[in-house]
Amino acid sequence: MAIQSKHILSEDPSTLVLDSLKGLCDTNPQLALDATNRVVHVASPDPSKVALICGGGSGHEPAHAGFVGDGILTAAVCGNVFASPNPRQVRQAMELVGNDKGTLIIVKNYTGDVLNFGLAKEQFAARHPGKANKVRFLIVGDDVAVGRTQGSIVGRRGLAGTVLVYKIAGALARRGAPLEEVYDIAETVSKNLGTVGVGLEHCHVPGTAASESYLSENEIEIGMGIHNEAGNKRVSPVPPMDKLIDQLITIIISTEDKDRSYVPFRGGGQDQVVVLVNNLGGLSELELGSVSGEVLRQLKDKGLSVQRLLSGTFMTSLNMPGFSITLLLLPEEQHTRDLVLSLLDEPTETPGWKWTSRVPPTSLKSSPKISRTDSAPEKSKVPLKAQDPFAFISAVERACNAIIQAEPEITRMDTIAGDGDCGLTLKGGAIAVLQATKDGRVSGDDIVSSLIAISQVAEEQMGGTSGALFSCVLSLHLTHHQVTDHSRIFFSSLAQALYSSTEAINWNGALESALDGLYTYTRARRPSRTLIDPLSSFVESFVSGKSLVEAVGTAAIAAEETKNVEAKAGRSAYIESESLKKDKVADPGAWGVKLILEALIQK
Repeated sequence: MAIQSKHILSEDPSTLVLDSLKGLCDTNPQLALDATNRVVHVASPDPSKVALICGGGSGHEPAHAGFVGDGILTAAVCGNVFASPNPRQVRQAMELVGNDKGTLIIVKNYTGDVLNFGLAKEQFAARHPGKANKVRFLIVGDDVAVGRTQGSIVGRRGLAGTVLVYKIAGALARRGAPLEEVYDIAETVSKNLGTVGVGLEHCHVPGTAASESYLSENEIEIGMGIHNEAGNKRVSPVPPMDKLIDQLITIIISTEDKDRSYVPFRGGGQDQVVVLVNNLGGLSELELGSVSGEVLRQLKDKGLSVQRLLSGTFMTSLNMPGFSITLLLLPEEQHTRDLVLSLLDEPTETPGWKWTSRVPPTSLKSSPKISRTDSAPEKSKVPLKAQDPFAFISAVERACNAIIQAEPEITRMDTIAGDGDCGLTLKGGAIAVLQATKDGRVSGDDIVSSLIAISQVAEEQMGGTSGALFSCVLSLHLTHHQVTDHSRIFFSSLAQALYSSTEAINWNGALESALDGLYTYTRARRPSRTLIDPLSSFVESFVSGKSLVEAVGTAAIAAEETKNVEAKAGRSAYIESESLKKDKVADPGAWGVKLILEALIQK
C-alpha cells in the first residue's frame, strides 16, 4: 500500500513542531510554552509536589506534550520529528519546574533520549549540587518484539506503555508523595509492561521527499518501532483480525520464548492486567474499536483478568496505519494492586488522556428484546401469485447477480462521484436478497409479501441513501390498504406488472403513485444526476403507453445521460460539476437502477 506523504504544512515545514505546540497551549490555558527550547510546562507548577519531566522526538502526539497538565506531567521537552531534544532544552525544563520536593525524569529507551536527558541531568546536578539527590531518572522499555539477544546492550525500546508510567506516577505525585515513592511506583509499572505493535505501512515524515511503499499490498509487519524501525517479522497475506491479535497477545504473555519473556506472567488464571490498545496514528476509530473488543475477548479466553481497558490514540508514529497492544501485569500484592488502579483511575485535566471507564470491562450487554411488527412480511389478503413463479425468482436472481458483478465498476464510479460506498452497499443488499430467496421469504407464490421482504432487506442491509430510497420505494403505506392498493409500492408494482395478471390492477396509476410517494422523501427531479433520473424516465415512458422493453430502454438512456448532467442532488452535488462531466462518470445509483431494470426483462 502507498505511504501517505501529503501533509498540511506552512511554507517552512521546519516550523511544524513549534506551530503544533503553540496550538496545544492555545487550547489549554493551564499550559505555558518556552518557544525557544520547545518546552511545554504547567504554567504555575505546585512547588510542594514532585515534578515529572518527559520528552523525546516529536511525531508521537499526543505524547509527550499532550500529557502535560494537572495529574500527569509537569513538563515535556520536544525535539524535531523523531529526533531527541538536546541537553540545553532539557535543562531549561528542569529549571522551569524544579523544586525542593524533587524531579523525576522519565524517558523512553531510545539512545538519543537516554543520552541527552541523562547528560542534562548530570549538568543540572553539577550546577546545583544541593539538588543533585532530588532528581531521579527512569528509562522505560516495554517493547517485547525486541528479544534479549537482539537488544543485548541497548535493551527494549520504549513504546506506548510509557504513558501508563506517566499517568500512574503523575497521579501519585499530585497526591503529594515523596520523590522515592513516586520513583518506586513508576519503576514497578515499568518492569511489568509488555507492548507489541503492528503496522500496515511505514509513516512519512513531513517535509521529506515522498517515499516508496515499504510493505507490499498484502503484507504487514509485527513489532515495528515508532520511528519507522523494522519489526521482527513480516506476515503475508494479512491475517484476519482474530488470528493477528492472537499472535500479538501470545508474543506478550508467552513464557516459553525465553528471549522475549520479559513480564512474569504466571498463567492459570492468576494474572490481572490493564490493557492499552493504542492507535499508531493512521488507523480509523472504526477499526480500533473492533480491535479493542477482540483483544478483550481473547484475553478473557486465555484466562487473564482484565481490570481496565483503555483504547485510543496515546502514542503515535505520525500517521502510521497500525496499532499496538500493551499489557500491564498488576502486582500480586493486593494493596499495591489497588494503589496502581486507583492512580490510573484518578481524573486528569490533560488533553492527551482519553476517557476511561475506571471499572473492569464486562461482557457485552445486549439491548432488551423489543417486539417488532415488521419482523415478517404480512401475507396478502388475496395473495398475488406470479403467472410463472420460477420466472419471478429467476428475474430477482438476475437483478441481484447483475449488481454483484457490477460492484467494482459502481465502486469506481462512486469513488469519483460520491463517497465510494455505493457499489458495496448495493452488493450487500443483493447478497441479502439472494439469501431471502433461498430461505423462502421471497417467492413467486405471494408477490406482495415477497417484495415487502425485499424492502426490509434493502432497509436493513443496504443502508445509506440508496438503501433508504429503495426501501421507501418498496414500502410506502402498506398496513392500511387492500392488495390492489399495495401496488402503490414502486418495485412491487413493477414486479406485479411483469409477472402477474393485470385484470384487477391499474398499473399506470400504481406506477405514478409510487413515484409520487418517492417524491415525498426527495427533492430530486429529473434531470438531477441521481437514481431518480432512470426511475422517473421508466415510469413516465411506461405510463405514456410504451412497451416494457421500451420503458427500460428509456431508463437506460437516462442513466447514461447522467454522465453529462449537472448534479443537483445527492453526494455528487458537492463535487465540482465540470470534473464529473470531464471524467464521463455516470451516477452510481442511477447505474444500479439501470442494471436492475435491464436484468428483470432478460429472458
